[in-house]
Amino acid sequence: MVKELTPTQIQQQKPYLAWGLSEKEYDYISKQLIKRLPNYTETGLFAVMWSEHCSYKMSKPVLREFPNTGKRVLQGPGEGAGILDIGDNQAVVFKAESHNHPSAVEPYEGAATGVGGIIRDIFSMGARPIAMLDSLHFGEINHPRTKYLINEIVAGIGGYGNCMGIPTVGGETTFDPCYAGNPLVNAMCVGVMDQSDMQKGRATGVGNAVMYVGAKTGRDGIHGATFASADFADDKETQRSAVQVGDPFMEKLLLEACLELTHKHHDWLVGIQDMGAAGLVSSSCEMASKADSGMELDLDLVPQREPAMSAYEIMLSESQERMLLCIRKGFEKPVQDLFKGYGLEAIVIGRVTKGHQYILNHQGKQVTDIPVSSLTDDVLEEQGAEKMPQRLQDMQFSHQWQPTALNVTTAFYQMLQQPTIAAKTSITQTYDSQVRTNTVVGPGSDAAVLRIRRTKKGLAMTTDGNGRFVYLNPEVGGKLAVLEAAANLVASGAEPLGITDCLNYGDPHDPEVYWELHQSVKGMAAACRALEIPVISGNVSLYNETNQQAIYPTPMIGMVGLVKNIQQHATLNLKTSGDQLFLVGDTRDDYAGSELQKMLQHKIDGELNDIDLAQNIAQLRLVLQSVQSGLTKSVHDLSEGGLAIALAESAFGTGLGMKIDVKLTDAQLFSETPGRFLVSVVPEKAAEFRQLMRDHAVLIGKTISRPVLELTTLTAAYQLDLLKAEKLWEDAIPCLMKSKA
Repeated sequence: MVKELTPTQIQQQKPYLAWGLSEKEYDYISKQLIKRLPNYTETGLFAVMWSEHCSYKMSKPVLREFPNTGKRVLQGPGEGAGILDIGDNQAVVFKAESHNHPSAVEPYEGAATGVGGIIRDIFSMGARPIAMLDSLHFGEINHPRTKYLINEIVAGIGGYGNCMGIPTVGGETTFDPCYAGNPLVNAMCVGVMDQSDMQKGRATGVGNAVMYVGAKTGRDGIHGATFASADFADDKETQRSAVQVGDPFMEKLLLEACLELTHKHHDWLVGIQDMGAAGLVSSSCEMASKADSGMELDLDLVPQREPAMSAYEIMLSESQERMLLCIRKGFEKPVQDLFKGYGLEAIVIGRVTKGHQYILNHQGKQVTDIPVSSLTDDVLEEQGAEKMPQRLQDMQFSHQWQPTALNVTTAFYQMLQQPTIAAKTSITQTYDSQVRTNTVVGPGSDAAVLRIRRTKKGLAMTTDGNGRFVYLNPEVGGKLAVLEAAANLVASGAEPLGITDCLNYGDPHDPEVYWELHQSVKGMAAACRALEIPVISGNVSLYNETNQQAIYPTPMIGMVGLVKNIQQHATLNLKTSGDQLFLVGDTRDDYAGSELQKMLQHKIDGELNDIDLAQNIAQLRLVLQSVQSGLTKSVHDLSEGGLAIALAESAFGTGLGMKIDVKLTDAQLFSETPGRFLVSVVPEKAAEFRQLMRDHAVLIGKTISRPVLELTTLTAAYQLDLLKAEKLWEDAIPCLMKSKA
């Protein structure tokens, strides 16, 4: 056991600086909040609870821009996950979390425990998790370490989710050099519940028991929240002590035990919360804070798997598969018996108390006595300085890049081999996407679709985030991220309901990074308000830098939508020969940040065109109406690679081809103008479709029985082999992963 410093030694030697607590914060805590010098354990508690990862002290002023109320909102931000009403006394529960730093130093466990943590957030609300999604961003596949990270992170996600019996049904994977040292690993979980089973993480009622359930506490993950709230560097690649180790089989037992408790024994349970970031301290003090209660814990009673653990280590450990319960006095034994039936410990480690003090006892000594609110509510918020990045100031005077002398045939085949566009089958086949047999549309389509048993309804879900666009214009990029997610849901026949997010950025103390965060949140919030959907949960992941080089500012949008009739969902694949093909939305010269620009220039630059939110959303709603009315055979939104890539993706796996004639330039085939869709319609419904869409859609061709793309532009005519294209698309990532470069 490390010899702990005395309060005076802490004041003099300032170890808290290495834990992420500033001198200003330490002085405020000691002089204003508790009016004495904090001891070693207390200083550690303040360090983790006041970290950005737990307190959002720099991001809160920005997050207040988000709309988080609405007629469907049953629970917004502030609990383990957000909850939306989906009718019939049912609710959908969802949230996303990041596990970026842990995945960089210990990729398998970092990714696996990210999955485990977000699953616990969902069942802590009383919901059964039904689906997992992810959002992964890697460096280019030309470096041995990147290949290692891809293999291990994908294995960690699949290993944990598959063992839990929860399908991984969708997500996104992109590749850009800026993520080489700091990959982004964002996990999203979706659950379904009866509204009567809703739970909250609160500890009320003097004398009620605070019960610890699940795995024993070890020394893994100590200061994990602090680790996630600091810049990354090569010398931290071995900081594995801050990474937790997961056990999905233990979590499966914990899930079933907790759901039995919440669904069958409402009268026993007062509150429940996951021990996530900052472990026992965050779960216990947050439960007391939300209830305006006090709490006293005996740390000698906390199940421990390692000898001689200090109070500091017990409280800050982020060992996995643990939950904290508040149980009505008198029901402790039935709860213990219930968990024993699953082979799990359930231990009373404390009680809810009068007043508002947070008291911890260890080895016969009182090691903490501070106000609960000092850890949760009294954090000093920081309004970051803001400055437009110099690159954007310079860009305002630069010319807009336009592709010239483009060889359409060569570009078409090469684009399909770009890793961000290429088939992700080699990744998604690691995941079980069909377990529990509710998956109607799995990985590879615009959005995943799952049925809700015993109803005709379904849920569609997606994760989307294009850091390139946000890098070039944070506000417009923020709007685009939300609209892309909405377009994916609409293309599946779902009405967007709400979002969760992971906001992945660099060091917020850099005025340029903070400006990017603020501007992109403004754009996201504007799009949410225009769509009339709330942000009901989320996660902020800052300090994503390696050796002072930040990633692209990358807000990930996790969005869930309601399919009113599961029989009328849509997919992107063409269905039959002879169907008419329509392009919805106008095409402009949008090449800044595009896949074409990156492929040809090996960099991105230029200004993004602003977007008309009202027109884009009007088109979204018309497309949704066309799907719900049964007018469409297939729907695919246009994103990376533009129309040319959307045509190819729609044909792959069908054996069909297309005859296309568009009033576009060759370059515009690859333009990434947002808000567009490729829609196939049977001839007998084409007139009705045209009438519904009015001037928002134009006929561009038809499907044919041969796997060939006969393509005519304003410039020339092309014959493209779709079987060759599909082979290149499918083999691109496996070939890169096997190459020795």
